[in-house]
Amino acid sequence: MISTPGAPQVDAARLAAALVRPGGVWTQVTALATTGSTNADLAAAARAGAESGTVLVSSHQSAGRGRFTRVWEAPPGTSLAISVLLRPPPAVAARRWLWLPLVAGLAVADGLRASTGVAAELKWPNDVLADGRKLCGILAERVDSVHGPAAVIGMGVNTTLSADQLPVPTATSVVLAGGTADDAALAEAVLVALGGWYTRWLAAEDLRGEYAARCTSVGRRVRVQLSPDDVVEGLATGVDADGCLLVSVAGGERAFAAGDVVHLR
Repeated sequence: MISTPGAPQVDAARLAAALVRPGGVWTQVTALATTGSTNADLAAAARAGAESGTVLVSSHQSAGRGRFTRVWEAPPGTSLAISVLLRPPPAVAARRWLWLPLVAGLAVADGLRASTGVAAELKWPNDVLADGRKLCGILAERVDSVHGPAAVIGMGVNTTLSADQLPVPTATSVVLAGGTADDAALAEAVLVALGGWYTRWLAAEDLRGEYAARCTSVGRRVRVQLSPDDVVEGLATGVDADGCLLVSVAGGERAFAAGDVVHLR
């Protein structure tokens, strides 16, 4: 893992003491003051054979990434990056991996509510919102290697960004949303929640109702952009068994596994 000197805002030993248990989801925790990309670091670790349950936390990313190769950056000390490496058993069908960013979204929303007091909600597929503004983005990636497939899931939370530091007007931060920003408490709360949701997902529980109840995309008109020339509008009605967004359009209902979603007024 590539890092630069400095003291991380999260104590890895204390976080590991709270999370790592025999038979549990989490197996080891590393915390860095800064790195290029926590997801890139864990992808490299996955190719080198790192075990399932590996966690990497950083208070700053100099080359953070979002979906569709978008850049995700924030000034040092204003955000929290959490990436996890998970290796679902071979018995888990590949199509069910589409649920992983949704499961992570549930965990981040729970963790934010528990540790910051912010009433976080979800926007399909991978955004966490507060008052309709983006508070956290999630990037889930599959890494294949000789050690078998792995899922690397990154969660980037805006913690103490001020209004003039926001990358776009539609973003927000924990402090701007009226919450208390404590990186250590937030990391622990998110990972505890993610461990629970991931365990339920592994057990093939039906999470559609719980996800839909927290997702602000469901029940409203949306625009789904698949490409610059392929845009669909309709009423989002829920998610299907594979985590795809269901949208009622002229001629019936369509299921979307990916795409940029805009909430329409």
